[in-house]
Amino acid sequence: MNNHSSKGIEMPLGLGMALAQNPTAMQAFSSLPQERQQQIIDHTHSVTSKKQMQAFVSAIERNPYGML
Repeated sequence: MNNHSSKGIEMPLGLGMALAQNPTAMQAFSSLPQERQQQIIDHTHSVTSKKQMQAFVSAIERNPYGML
């Protein structure tokens, strides 16, 4: 099952769950332009564990434009 944001972007379940556990990262992600959000979502396809996803989401919180 995929989650859909109000902008119509499909969010992978793992990313959505990790963002839900990190409200600051969720706010940072939500404030990004749709194109940047899609780049982040596309990158999550290479994440292979819950620990990696949590680290990835923490990076969004610290610097949403500097990663990838």
